[in-house]
Amino acid sequence: MTINLTALPKPQIIDEPNYDVILARVVSEFVTLWETLRTDNPSLNLPPYDVTMLETDPAVIGMEAESFRESLLRARINDAIRANLLAFARGSDLDHLAAFYDVSRMIGELDDRLVTRVILAIQGRSTGGTEPRYKFIAMSADLRIQDAIVYTVGRSPLIHVAVFSTTPDGVAPADLLTIVNAAMQNPAVRMVNDTIEVASAVQQVVNLAADLWLLPDADVATVARAEANLRTAWASARALGRDLTASWWTAQLMISGVHKVAPTAPIGDIIAPPASAVSLGTITLTNRGRAF
Repeated sequence: MTINLTALPKPQIIDEPNYDVILARVVSEFVTLWETLRTDNPSLNLPPYDVTMLETDPAVIGMEAESFRESLLRARINDAIRANLLAFARGSDLDHLAAFYDVSRMIGELDDRLVTRVILAIQGRSTGGTEPRYKFIAMSADLRIQDAIVYTVGRSPLIHVAVFSTTPDGVAPADLLTIVNAAMQNPAVRMVNDTIEVASAVQQVVNLAADLWLLPDADVATVARAEANLRTAWASARALGRDLTASWWTAQLMISGVHKVAPTAPIGDIIAPPASAVSLGTITLTNRGRAF
């Protein structure tokens, strides 16, 4: 299972600077030093320092400048810390962090995908052909792979690799399967006793239907926008083994202007097996009128 880095708590080492807090500390330290100077040198007849003096006072200007400089320095230190943490590293910082784990960015690969492969590479470091290891190899074969799942059926020793591509329907074309299969069969990565079979992810095309009630001031184009919002959201969320739940897809129809949504087909959830990805077929939305 891939670690969800976004669910981790904020690292304690990262301490976001607060200019006002820093300035208050600097002023307090200055006043303490000033009072010590007055006490130790009564002959100088130094007056008490009033921190509420005009902002044009040189001491005030100096303290504000020093506080701002410290804020910038601490922010830069935080950036350096983040650059060394997989959850935060981006761009070339992430490239260097990935290189530590013998992973290099593919041409055109986005940061989030590279992070996923780095995690898989770490999890897959084993003397055996682990699931994360084989998934890492599959996803490293070609940038057109959106997701892949490695599984076995029953007690069969055959290892299945189901590939979900970046094409609109998720079906992996023949040339992509050839590339992935070549990567999986490479003697340098495949365990001697493993038999691996690569195939495109099985597709479930689901037709959806629902009744919609619009708010009184909503225009009729709201129905079309609701469908577009659902398709866009599922295109982003769709993945191998992800169920299409009724509560999820009806929630995507609740855009501005929609008062109520009632699913009519299917009523229940669509369960996706591990090697299956659900695609949306037709979406039939019936405008039942307007209501509050």
